[in-house]
Amino acid sequence: MINKIKFYLSLIVARLAYLAIKILNKSSGTSFVGMLVLKLCPDFLRYCPKYIKKRIVTITGTNGKSTTSGIIAHILEVAHQRVIHNLKGANMLTGVANVFALCVRPLKRFDYAVIESDEAYLSRLYDYINADYLVVTNLFRDQLDRYGELNTTAQFIKNAIDKNPDLKLILNADDPIVATFNRTKYAVYYGFENVEYKCSYENKSNAPSEVFNCSCNEELKYTKQFFAQQGHYYCPHCGYKRPKCNYPANVIVYDDYSVISVENRGISFEFKVNLAGLYNAYNALAAIAFAFQCGLNQVEIQKALDSYHAIFGRTEKCVINGNPAVIQLIKNPTGASEVLKTVDLNSNIVIAINDNYADGRDISWLWDSDFEQLKDAKKLVITSGIRANDMATRLKYAGIPQGKIIIEPNIKKAIDMATKDGKTTILPSYTALLKLTKEKR
Repeated sequence: MINKIKFYLSLIVARLAYLAIKILNKSSGTSFVGMLVLKLCPDFLRYCPKYIKKRIVTITGTNGKSTTSGIIAHILEVAHQRVIHNLKGANMLTGVANVFALCVRPLKRFDYAVIESDEAYLSRLYDYINADYLVVTNLFRDQLDRYGELNTTAQFIKNAIDKNPDLKLILNADDPIVATFNRTKYAVYYGFENVEYKCSYENKSNAPSEVFNCSCNEELKYTKQFFAQQGHYYCPHCGYKRPKCNYPANVIVYDDYSVISVENRGISFEFKVNLAGLYNAYNALAAIAFAFQCGLNQVEIQKALDSYHAIFGRTEKCVINGNPAVIQLIKNPTGASEVLKTVDLNSNIVIAINDNYADGRDISWLWDSDFEQLKDAKKLVITSGIRANDMATRLKYAGIPQGKIIIEPNIKKAIDMATKDGKTTILPSYTALLKLTKEKR
């Protein structure tokens, strides 16, 4: 009874705190309220599932969590479902508590909760919430100081899965680590059978690829490799291979969109996805697979894809100082390298890199990312943020003439400088993105 009183009290405090944040304009409000309610009521999240009538969907993985969860939430909303979703990507326990604290009402119920979760925090989240679905996008090397090597990150997710034997998994078959997570009673797979490019950039990268071994310790080989370790793999020793997909797909990648043909129960359905890059096609395919799994139809899904707008730095399009800008988060070698393929080299370019805790203190990933893709940039290339000098050094070795590189650690000044003339592409790390978002308001 005391804990329930604390829960309801924390809901009141949450709204008062959020109101104060908005009046004072001191925070983005994505985690502070959650931190506060967890202090007042440590079991706060344990009381939240009763406000969800149908299903709780969790999404994790190295790259694509925010976009995949955003598309899933939007598909459900277009299908007239009431959804709680941590829209701005705050995906640790405080961020999840934050969104529930601001959405839950004593007499109000939602149909779905769509929760993006940090890989390392998923197991802790499952201590409080029994999710119905887990969608796993991919696993790439990311923030070595926080996650360690890939096996460590994979173990975080496996530990979470083991806590809920009834959890339904939706897995990326093209990722050789993710495909091994089928440890529950129910798992379905999505993946691409073929990838075709009809765009202005080339599908090649100088970024190093990880080498993966089968459980028998033999190195995996590929018949098709789409990017990084994503593709059709097999073990020449024991015969293990990429699992057969429940939702196999083909994709044609254009400059600003992709066309995906997805098979569902033997019938092919075509979808247009208004997001750039193969990595976003994977995100969309994960969301489509979930939607089909929940019984939604092609019309509902395409209607949502048509109206979905990327936000909060995930291929976000906006206007700054009267000129168009595209903001795309970069945070690890594979993700950054895929983003760099799609950069408009005729635009001004700002790369803002911080090394705060949420970014990862270790910035060695800059040297494994394919910044050589920018060597033919036509206009300004401005480095900014705490590690502006380190980024400028990396660009020098990527072959960009030093005369083209401008170092401006102040993010606001860097953005103002770049957006005075024509289109700008902004590539921030996570906390640099938060700073940028605050400056835009």
